[in-house]
Amino acid sequence: MSCNSCSTGKDGQPRGCKNNGTCGTDSCNKLTVFDWLANMSLPQGQEPFIGIEVRFKNGRKQYYKNTENLTLSIGDIVATQAKSGHDIGMVTLTGELVRVQMKRKKINIDDEEKVLKIYRKASQRDIDIWSSARDKEEPMKVKARQFAIDLNLKMKISDIEFQGDASKATFYYTAEERVDFRELIKVFAREFRTRIEMKQVGFRQEAARLGGIGSCGRELCCSTWLTDFRSVSTSAARYQQLSLNPLKLAGQCGKLKCCLNYELDAYLDALKAFPKTETRLFTEKGKAVCQKTDIFKGHLWYAYEGEWMNWHKLTTEQANEIIEKNKNNEKVASLEEYAAELIEDTKSTFENVVGQDSLTRFDRPKRKNKRNNKRSKQRRRNNKPKNNNAKK
Repeated sequence: MSCNSCSTGKDGQPRGCKNNGTCGTDSCNKLTVFDWLANMSLPQGQEPFIGIEVRFKNGRKQYYKNTENLTLSIGDIVATQAKSGHDIGMVTLTGELVRVQMKRKKINIDDEEKVLKIYRKASQRDIDIWSSARDKEEPMKVKARQFAIDLNLKMKISDIEFQGDASKATFYYTAEERVDFRELIKVFAREFRTRIEMKQVGFRQEAARLGGIGSCGRELCCSTWLTDFRSVSTSAARYQQLSLNPLKLAGQCGKLKCCLNYELDAYLDALKAFPKTETRLFTEKGKAVCQKTDIFKGHLWYAYEGEWMNWHKLTTEQANEIIEKNKNNEKVASLEEYAAELIEDTKSTFENVVGQDSLTRFDRPKRKNKRNNKRSKQRRRNNKPKNNNAKK
């Protein structure tokens, strides 16, 4: 197999991973889906769904039809139909949940161009050819990168994937601009003696294929569970009141972090109760402009024009109340009468959150033991040399 820690039987089928699925290879349970419909029986008269989900290298998944009615389960190695030849992959999902997944991704099971067939369970010969082809990928990637550098092409070969029958190699690359790689393909075909296919991937897809550890200390979302990449804009950071620091907002792919979209909907729902920051409050004392908002506590800070140093804190209800009065051509006396209600006790109370131990307990000097002091004095007295010149 593709990993030394994954054991196989005589028939070539996997028997388990010794690293509990953490080695990061195709034979482990990376990006698997929990089949919550596995223990549910089908209604009477309904035939089992023939769709099968098969995963290939680096989490690439495709759906196939089990037209031969093979008895397949999760983890089986199968030979699947390809445009030319056959490919080798692992079954990751069967049953009715495949129907749900295909419906969500808008894939029709009868579409012969998108949904191909499963030929058979992979034999030991198929697995040997597949494993030997996988062993060639890393040294080929080193040579391919050097060829691209020699031709002065502004591109990066990120990964190589062989087809299961070793008849075709797919080169994945990233580039900022359009690249003319016709000469590069000729060099690849002459050097590697196989059919070549070039596929451009985005920087997020490249980070997902390579993997890594994020600034949060966990594995990258794109390499563990995130499969669909949505566009992330700087407005997501503005809505969440984050500083627009590219070093902190950018991920390992060089783009904005995908996690900026995780809590964006919650912030947008909370901001619906807030008035627009460009809306001014008209009072008899003067116009007030919004300076700061606190989404969590529901507070806004306003300052009079010309008195930018003095901020007055209001709640969202108070600010909306003043805005409604302004729409009716009414002015409030001042912001101070509203802000006076928000005077709070700023005295902080601290609790011992680390238990009864003091944080400075190691800084205290050690107490001297009286018993040990007596023994040391007696020892010094006994070891004191006698004075022979003493008076008789």
